[in-house]
Order: sequence, then structure tokens, then C-alpha cells
Amino acid sequence: MDTTYYYDHGTPAERWERAGMFFDARDYTAAARVLGTLVEEVPEQTGPRLLLARAYYHSAQLRRAETELKVIIERDPVEHYARLMLGRTLQRQGREDEARPHLRIAAALGGEFGEE
Repeated sequence: MDTTYYYDHGTPAERWERAGMFFDARDYTAAARVLGTLVEEVPEQTGPRLLLARAYYHSAQLRRAETELKVIIERDPVEHYARLMLGRTLQRQGREDEARPHLRIAAALGGEFGEE
């Protein structure tokens, strides 16, 4: 049975809502399937791409999450949550040295200033 139609069916707003429902139900893989095509359709929008990165992160697709987060940060270097998520994604991959600068920037953007 081909389920592609279900994931790609509807307007962008309907698919955004469907992806949110999958995400809220912790079906991150299904959310990513819906969001992948939505991001292709509206690549300039940060919301769908950030939720896609989160779905990838929660479904342990860390390289894909990293790729999406880097696109967001390239477009908007002060996107606090994307910086934080990129740092956490890199940490989960055991790349602490690469994660550290992103976590520091996220903390600074969030108004948290460490003693370092």
C-alpha cells in the first residue's frame, strides 16, 4: 500500500498541521516525512525547517538534523533555538568541541552569560 499520498496530500497549512500532530504524538519519523516535502515547497520558512530538524533529532537522524539546523543558522545567525539544537545535536554525536561554540552563542543570545 502506497502511503505517500497521505503524507503529501493537502495544502501547506494542512500538512503543517498534520506534521504537528505527528510530532505531538511522538511519531517523529512520520512528522519528518510530511515536513520534508513541505520544506522543499517553502524553503525560505524557518518554522517547518526547525520542526523538521527537531523531528530528525528525536528520531536519531542526527546528520539530517545537523544539515537542517546549519541552513537555518546560515540564513539567521542569531536564531537562538537553532543554535542550541545544533549544539545538542553535535553533542549527541560525540562532537563536543564543535558543539561548544554553538551552545555558548545560544546561551548569550538567551541572556545567559557564563563566567568564562
